[in-house]
Amino acid sequence: MFRAAKQNRIFQDVVEQIEEAILSGQLQPGDTLPSERDLKDMFQTSRGTLREALRVLEQKGLIEIKLGVGGGSVVKAAPLEQVCSGLDLLIRFQKISLRHLAEFREDVESSVAAIAAQRAGSEDVHNLEDLLEDARGYRDLGVDYWREFVEVDKKIHQALASITGNPMYIVVHQAVHDNIQRYYEQFLPWTPEMLSENYQDLCDIVRAVKAGHNDKAREKAHRHVQRFSEYMGSRIDG
Repeated sequence: MFRAAKQNRIFQDVVEQIEEAILSGQLQPGDTLPSERDLKDMFQTSRGTLREALRVLEQKGLIEIKLGVGGGSVVKAAPLEQVCSGLDLLIRFQKISLRHLAEFREDVESSVAAIAAQRAGSEDVHNLEDLLEDARGYRDLGVDYWREFVEVDKKIHQALASITGNPMYIVVHQAVHDNIQRYYEQFLPWTPEMLSENYQDLCDIVRAVKAGHNDKAREKAHRHVQRFSEYMGSRIDG
């Protein structure tokens, strides 16, 4: 699987070879890399260089280094948490503004809703309707439960992304919704009217998806995201 590392770039080459074996599927999630001694012989490198390369791969979320008896370097599943963490840092450093997120979400979430309307099966619709019931319950409890309401809102959007069957939509949705909460906390003036508006938006989207009306689903999802962006934008401008 591995060859001797190029001596003029040995550290980088070790990282790239193991990374390629994981990304190409030669190594699957749950697989354990060869022992440190065997890897050192395969790459013809020092123990120190090998350990540093493994730490880099762990930081990338590609492997987990387990210590002790029965330990070793274990291949992890797709490192979604790394994507979410990277987006979180970009937001914190203000490289992604609220307006950037709004523009992105209006397009992407509209497309996701439209595709979901074309692909949703009866089980998918049943799941969405169950989530709507949860959302209705929190809406009825009032603004003290807006955080719980937003969590259900997030689950509905992620369910729509899952219905598309497109891993790009699924990963991007989770990364965005895991990180947009800070804007909700800071800029949304939660009121009973806002909860009701948001709940109605979600009902309209799910109704369009259930009916297979992709254009209507696109329109409703676009307006839903746009409404929240307008609320938050007015608070920033004010």
